[in-house]
Amino acid sequence: MLAPRILVVDDQLINVQLLKRKLEREGITVDSAYSGQEALDAVAAEKPDLILLDVMMPDMDGIEVCTRLQSREETRSIPVIFITARNSKEGKIEGLAVGAVDYITKPIDLDETLARVQTQLRFVSINREMVDLQRRLVEARRAATIGAVTQGIAHNLNNLLGVVIGYLDLIKSMADKPDAVRRNAEAVEKAVQRIVSIIKQLSSMVVKTRLPTKPFKLSDLLRGAIARFEQETGASDVVVLINSLEDLAIDSHIEVFESSFAALITNAWEAYGDSEDNDRTVVIKTAMAEGVDIPTLEIRVEDGGRGIDSAIRDQMFEPFISSKHTVGVGMGLTVARHALRHMGGDLTLHDMPDGGTVAIALHPITRSQTGHG
Repeated sequence: MLAPRILVVDDQLINVQLLKRKLEREGITVDSAYSGQEALDAVAAEKPDLILLDVMMPDMDGIEVCTRLQSREETRSIPVIFITARNSKEGKIEGLAVGAVDYITKPIDLDETLARVQTQLRFVSINREMVDLQRRLVEARRAATIGAVTQGIAHNLNNLLGVVIGYLDLIKSMADKPDAVRRNAEAVEKAVQRIVSIIKQLSSMVVKTRLPTKPFKLSDLLRGAIARFEQETGASDVVVLINSLEDLAIDSHIEVFESSFAALITNAWEAYGDSEDNDRTVVIKTAMAEGVDIPTLEIRVEDGGRGIDSAIRDQMFEPFISSKHTVGVGMGLTVARHALRHMGGDLTLHDMPDGGTVAIALHPITRSQTGHG
């Protein structure tokens, strides 16, 4: 493990020598500078873990040095402890305001200085460990996501191909029965459509370029999403649309919008499970979102189903995470959230007070206001 490196900056040689001797006895590597410009040059040559910086220096004082360090991304995180003869409250506030983390007053107490230095070095070490841990967690999550997607793709496509092959075998064996051939061919077509849907969903997740948008009436977009849901599931008269913004136009991408909300409606409809109850109503409500910086549309997709499965609550938006057993599902929420975020919005899921689940989707009214292109 490398010894911590400290830069001591003071125009008084004796102060630098005293601090250097004290700190080096504790195994700390000490660099020295005798002016503000020397300090900036030393930091540019090799970043220290901590800077002890005299406030009162000719030409460029410690306040100016600290201000310049704070103005640069590569040096902003270096902690600075000011050394000053000023013990006033105003002087300390001025130093803290420009980014100093602590103060040491002259005449210097070496033991107190060492204690303050060691405290800040512990903070530096903890911060580095946190940054390293976060990096490793991101890498582990990325690897786990890639593994989950790969495994999910293989599992879903293998199952669907098994369905296709099974029905093709039936078609071959019933070649002399046109009605049976037609029914089995329709089953094959549905399975192939599932395969195509998975491929399209995966393709939409890796798109990095800005999607073209233009104004669409919200009512037309919602009706298109409902029609797509009905076509894909065969369900009808399921959705209750309560649109209080009938004449509102939003900047959107029609394919992304319709596919995302068709997936949300499908997820809500399937939340009722295999119940024979005919009342599998999905309610869609629109409103302007509150508490956001730019004009944003809020669309709520509500169901009265089983609610969020506790077993997958923390992984709801992971690819192929699903409580359903239907072949080829498990990408809808992942794709919908990805698409909405790509458009500058977001998607969250919550339990309803009286049972069921609500998906809350946010979509900016005007794309140019979101900073996404």
